[in-house]
Amino acid sequence: MEAPHVTAPEEPPAPLAPAPRGLTVQAWFMLALAVLGAMTLVAAGVGAALLSRSTDAGNHLVDHIDPARTEAFQLRTALLDQETGVRGYLLNDDRNLLEPYHRGLAAEKKSTAALDRLMHHVPETLADLRATEQAADDWRAKFATAAVSTGGRTDSEAVERGKRHFDRIRERLDVLQDHLTRQQAEARTAFGQARSERDQVFAAVLIAFLLTGVCLAVLLRVAVVRPLTAVRLASRRVAQGEFDHAIPQTGPADLRSLAQAVEAMRRRTVSELAASRHNAAELRRRTQDLDAQAVELRRSNAELEQFAYVASHDLQEPLRKVASFCQLLEKRYGERFDERGTQYIAFAVDGAKRMQILINDLLTFSRVGRLQDERRTVPLDGVLDRALDNLATAIEAGDAGIDRPERLPEVVGDPTLLAMLWQNLIGNAVKFRHPDRPPRVAITVDRDTSVEPPHWTFTVTDNGIGVPPEFAEKVFVIFQRLHSRDSYDGTGIGLSLCKKIVEHSGGRIWIDTSHTDGTRLAFTLPVRDAGNASTESDPAVPATTEGSVP
Repeated sequence: MEAPHVTAPEEPPAPLAPAPRGLTVQAWFMLALAVLGAMTLVAAGVGAALLSRSTDAGNHLVDHIDPARTEAFQLRTALLDQETGVRGYLLNDDRNLLEPYHRGLAAEKKSTAALDRLMHHVPETLADLRATEQAADDWRAKFATAAVSTGGRTDSEAVERGKRHFDRIRERLDVLQDHLTRQQAEARTAFGQARSERDQVFAAVLIAFLLTGVCLAVLLRVAVVRPLTAVRLASRRVAQGEFDHAIPQTGPADLRSLAQAVEAMRRRTVSELAASRHNAAELRRRTQDLDAQAVELRRSNAELEQFAYVASHDLQEPLRKVASFCQLLEKRYGERFDERGTQYIAFAVDGAKRMQILINDLLTFSRVGRLQDERRTVPLDGVLDRALDNLATAIEAGDAGIDRPERLPEVVGDPTLLAMLWQNLIGNAVKFRHPDRPPRVAITVDRDTSVEPPHWTFTVTDNGIGVPPEFAEKVFVIFQRLHSRDSYDGTGIGLSLCKKIVEHSGGRIWIDTSHTDGTRLAFTLPVRDAGNASTESDPAVPATTEGSVP
């Protein structure tokens, strides 16, 4: 009995209210992010300018002013070395004492070049440097060079005159040093001011970002958290059974739209609740009917089991008696019967035997999947060997050739049923042979991974009399025969049994009508383990013709 279908409420659902107007949560946050982005750009610009300013001031102090003061000190030392060397030479008349003079000349050139390079952008300092160089040149031209070239001791008055010339150099050096000291102080002041302004701006930016974060948190709570909390609490009350409690609609436009949708869902739920309760009552009634039918089905199955027992024992006993007594009647009174009477007795014996065969075949058919339902891994090579051993006499009598793969896969199923499957298929192929040639039967297997789950496809092909395409489905119907009993024996249950075994194993079976030179029967069985199926090699089978069916 089918389960009842849940009926929907007959009245149409109320149309949704128009979407609320106003800024959405996304719009609010996009606005806040835009303000935050503008603040970030402004702060980045101001910070970059101040950072560049403080960096330039620091670089000017470190790369120019401080090295220039050092070189100015080196220049003073070089000039003092020259003056010391000349004075010592004049007082002692020892040329070895001129060594500081020559060393001072080289140091003067080096320091002058360095100062010229460091202070080329400061005209005032360059002017002081040029004045110092001019005073040094005058001292050497008017005193030092002449004193060194004439040689010999000189009086203290000449030394004093040289000292007065050198004092002008000291004055120029003092002016140069004072200018450099003043520039150093100015650079340090500018650097400290730029650093202070930078720190102040960064502190202001940090405070602005903190305030913006606080504003975003407040906006998040007011615009999102509070409305969602109201919807959550109201939805929880509805979920606890208060179906008449309305969902509040507050907050930005999209949250109000969400609340409207939840409210519409609540109303739809309430409208369908009555119908679901009615359907629940109907479902309980039908469930009781199904329970009653299940009891009846169990009783019917028990009777079927009893019938199977009767059919396998009690019904066959009268048939055996009929056949036995008919044979005794023919043996004892055979001389009194004419030819027709003897024929009648043979008909009765044959009918009784065929009735026994039909009962046994029907019992076998009914037991498939009911009494025989073992599930284990079955190597099909061994199952096929059993079937061929059972058919050895028929195969040898018909001079049949069987082509089989070198290796068949393993499947999950009942080995007895699978042996019956192979025995019926190969037996039919041998029995329904063509009168002009010996039977040839070929078995192939291939793995099909184009479907899920993957399966094995087997074919049994023979060169027999074949099956007309219009009977491709009829041959699988129980007790259906295409030929008379005089031509081929059998009950017409073989392929029906094969179909039931294959379908019970999870596959399907059919006749390949595209094959015309004989019959090709194909069936599928699931792959034992789809995850490991790729590790199994596909058996290679030579192409042959297919087997025919009753």
